[in-house]
Amino acid sequence: MSRIELPDGIALDDPRPIAAGAPYTFFLPQPDELAALGPGDEIKAIFREIAGGREYDAERMWVLIERIENGDVIGTLDNEPKDMKLITLGDPVRIPLTHAISTLFRDDRVDPHVPVRQYWERCFVDDCVVAGRCHADYIYREQPDMTREGDKDEDSGWRIRGTDEAIEEDRLAGREPHYIALGKVLNADDRWLHLIDREIGVAFQWDPDTRDYIELR
Repeated sequence: MSRIELPDGIALDDPRPIAAGAPYTFFLPQPDELAALGPGDEIKAIFREIAGGREYDAERMWVLIERIENGDVIGTLDNEPKDMKLITLGDPVRIPLTHAISTLFRDDRVDPHVPVRQYWERCFVDDCVVAGRCHADYIYREQPDMTREGDKDEDSGWRIRGTDEAIEEDRLAGREPHYIALGKVLNADDRWLHLIDREIGVAFQWDPDTRDYIELR
């Protein structure tokens, strides 16, 4: 079994439950990527100061790999923590490869990472959908008109509405629609994922009988 050896007072967050809960916005290294790692490469992990109480109780930091043994990375911290006091640059650590959230290859080898489709383009969505109070009931894609100069991610044109009852509850509670990443919507409800690349101008309504969307236009 992999062991975690860290300075006293420091723990490591397991990223797998985070990825399971947010599969469209939190991505872990792929198995081939981890298998290709070797001495001189690096992995990033989430370190946490157990006592807490600091501005940054958890920090994502790089570990320089000295060797990999029985599924563990043995190496040294390659970051100066922003706020933690119980771990510092150069400290020895031993952590499981399963806790890596990112990789960095230092030499000229081909990075085996295969890009994963990500969903950072923006959309408008009712609060009730993101909060899980209802499903994506009516979705349509219009000409994107919200992208502004300097925006990192563009407006996808997708507009995701909840059920009439949930929208009315949002209105009475003063909850406004969100302009957020598609991935955050998919984390809450991905039943419409197969439609996400459809062209501008389409519209779909959820049909509870067929448990799929009916194209309206």
